[in-house]
Amino acid sequence: MAQKPGLPKGTRDFSPEEVAKRNYIIQQISHHFSNFGFQPIETPSFENNSTLLGKYGDEGDRLIFKILNSGDFLAKVKDEAYQAKDSNSLAQQITEKSLRYDLTVPFARYVVQHQNEIDFPFKRYQIQPVWRADRPQKGRFREFYQCDADVIGSKSLWQEVEFIQLYDAVFSSLGLNGVSININNRKVLSGLAEVIGETDKLIDFTVALDKLDKIGRAGVEKEMLEKGISQEAIQKLAPVFEFSGDFDHQLQDLSQLLSDSEVGLQGIQELQFISNCIKEMPLQTAQLSLNITLARGLNYYTGCIFEVSAPEEVKMGSIGGGGRYDDLTGIFGLKDMSGVGISFGLDRIYLVLEELDLFPKTITEGTQILFINFGKNEALYALKAVSKLRKKGFSVDLYPDAAKMKKQMNFANKRNIPYVILAGEAEMQKEVFTLKNMQSGEQFELNLNQIAQRLADKFA
Repeated sequence: MAQKPGLPKGTRDFSPEEVAKRNYIIQQISHHFSNFGFQPIETPSFENNSTLLGKYGDEGDRLIFKILNSGDFLAKVKDEAYQAKDSNSLAQQITEKSLRYDLTVPFARYVVQHQNEIDFPFKRYQIQPVWRADRPQKGRFREFYQCDADVIGSKSLWQEVEFIQLYDAVFSSLGLNGVSININNRKVLSGLAEVIGETDKLIDFTVALDKLDKIGRAGVEKEMLEKGISQEAIQKLAPVFEFSGDFDHQLQDLSQLLSDSEVGLQGIQELQFISNCIKEMPLQTAQLSLNITLARGLNYYTGCIFEVSAPEEVKMGSIGGGGRYDDLTGIFGLKDMSGVGISFGLDRIYLVLEELDLFPKTITEGTQILFINFGKNEALYALKAVSKLRKKGFSVDLYPDAAKMKKQMNFANKRNIPYVILAGEAEMQKEVFTLKNMQSGEQFELNLNQIAQRLADKFA
């Protein structure tokens, strides 16, 4: 008995309807990327381990899918590593490549390799799949698409302002009103670590703080204690968990808390600049919110960081995020190349639009006209008309077999094809066709030009 096929956990098949909806989102995002001056690039689905590992923190590295070397990958493994069952040592000997974890680090590698061909500042966008060995759950997959836009080669905060406007433009065009663009600054987080006396534990501090929405304040404090952050330091951090009020009010409270931290105050100034700009150029449907505990636990962020939340009525994780990285390309030898970028979570955006019933009904329309097949001669007559209608921009198909009429009509109904055309001997003799509206049942005997004119109005 043949084994029943299945899919790896965290992956999915997509039906024609789902692909049409995904393409609709991608087209909207691509349009605005281009409209904001970004250029498209693509990079390989896998990279050298030396490119990826060590760029996402310990937790990120554990989620990278490694690819076994081809051939007899155990032949060169040292016996002591094999016998010791040391997975880290063993991995270094049997795998040299991994599936990409995100699009940002491959982009940094791309910039370094192509720096002599690029005009800086370089604005690029990239829409490709990425892979993470994460635990699958609603809105979280092991294979998913990222839609990234980055500017590299400029330290100007106007780029951050434009990215906020870009988020707003995309979600407004999708009809997804009420998203929250949450913003913070890694310099503020560095300042917090400084004023509580835990500068040397900045990474542990930010990784724990980034989990606030998942494990709550008690969980964050527990993890900080486990990472060696003192109880006294955690008590000094208490006001952060209690900040409230609008953007400016929180910045005022934060300024008092970070009054002795130069780097922290610099972060506040950057946030204030962005807030003032957005006040001058109000967003269409999104709202900009300050979230002091937002950390985004990736090591390469150095300035402003973003995370986009769906409207409150939808229970979903972030649907976008990004931030400023001052020296990401430095890890590949190109120093002092500041950049900033954001990402759209295609799969989660899809789920949100589906839940709120925001997909336009027309995007899933497929074949508009089906020609019924009555036999060899009739099929040839029909296929000549099919070719002409296709050239006029209609989506037209000929049923491939001269099956019973009922079977062909049922096929049209199941596919929601709105019109069928019948062309038997009688029609062929008169050089006409019978056009049938599948919803109303009305039939009209018309020549091809008349059919084209009638349907052009219907599908305009």
